[in-house]
Amino acid sequence: MNVGILGAGNIANMMAATLTMMKNVNAKAVAARDVSRAKAFAEKYNISRAYGSYEELYADADIDLIYIATTIAHHAEQMKAALLHGKNVLCEKAFTLNAAEAREVIALGKEKKLLVAEAIWTRYMPMRKTLDRIISEGKIGQVRALSANLAYPVHTIERLSSKELGGGALLDIGVYPVNFALMHFGDKIQKIESSIFPYPGGVDAMGNVTFTYNDGKAAFLHFGMTYRSDRRGFIFGDKGYIEFLNINNCQGIRVYDTDDKLLTSVETPPQLTGFEYQVESCRKAIEAGAVECPEMPHHDIITVMEILDSIRR
Repeated sequence: MNVGILGAGNIANMMAATLTMMKNVNAKAVAARDVSRAKAFAEKYNISRAYGSYEELYADADIDLIYIATTIAHHAEQMKAALLHGKNVLCEKAFTLNAAEAREVIALGKEKKLLVAEAIWTRYMPMRKTLDRIISEGKIGQVRALSANLAYPVHTIERLSSKELGGGALLDIGVYPVNFALMHFGDKIQKIESSIFPYPGGVDAMGNVTFTYNDGKAAFLHFGMTYRSDRRGFIFGDKGYIEFLNINNCQGIRVYDTDDKLLTSVETPPQLTGFEYQVESCRKAIEAGAVECPEMPHHDIITVMEILDSIRR
């Protein structure tokens, strides 16, 4: 599978590094608005083609999948352009600015019979299933609640203070705690409560969100972009609790009883960077002629965007 990388920022660098270590995939081209930047990126990762416009990448007949790593505000228009050129797409989170854009992109993908996937890497990682298995084994009894937090001091990055570019903590960072809750408790949410703290530029600096589920469970979520949190997730039951070390890229799972005694410990399997799982899922989907990845189906992409819309309202 030949991959074209749209954008040449930090996260694009991580994807390029991942592709160079993978089998059955090839980083074939990169596009940036500055051709010299694209050429430098291509040279760094031994990519054969460097384009100074996105249109050139869309038109490259040898590209099977375009990975979009630009600012959130441009995701929808770039995915649509790629799809109209017959290209499968894998787009960074947050998928779009809002649910309406997400629905339009997904509808176009289905019309064109092309893959539309979101690059929320935690959805594809194996430790997601490991956590679900531990919960299902009943090690902590009847599950009642979860908590998840993620915060990094990234507020000095210019785009994050721009409302027009899709900045703020919620879309860039809060999407991870939201996904953590949905992955392990589902989307049958009865009520959403939130508090958001403002930041210059009309965006949010940090926030707290509570999901009340139809079955009585609760999810307590926290995120921010002006400080560093411990990034932990917890699942709480009546016989103990599970600690998920780093919801952004799991560094291990610990299971405790009600006296805080360690019962079980599971280590994260070796990985290239963590990005390889989503790329492999896309490769398999394209090979099978599928329009979505099972780890992050279209229904879930739209649900996440609807929740983010609701929180902002």
